[in-house]
Amino acid sequence: MSKTSPRLSSLIAELKSVARDSGADVWRDVAGRLEKPRSTHAEVNLSRIERYANEDETVVVPGKVLGSGALRKSVTVAAVDFSSSAETKIEHADGEVVQLAQAVEQNPDGSNVRVIR
Repeated sequence: MSKTSPRLSSLIAELKSVARDSGADVWRDVAGRLEKPRSTHAEVNLSRIERYANEDETVVVPGKVLGSGALRKSVTVAAVDFSSSAETKIEHADGEVVQLAQAVEQNPDGSNVRVIR
């Protein structure tokens, strides 16, 4: 792993550790996606989250969430990074903005999680 961002490197290591300890394949999958070159990291608009997520679900984006589109569902969105407009729109839809590391701590077994890329 030759990531230059220490924050991203420690996040990948934490994801792998939790996946090993809990057996949650979802965190292993997200770590694998984040290990790839940055140009392949997901950039997901809110319109895609609106289309594919269910109400009261945790959505994990292995990359950045962008603010294009509208979000009407109350979902928890966990990602590496968020645009400021995406954060505002998620909070206005009674959703929750969570950093990926927090989502792993809150839900180590990976239940009720949907990965969107």
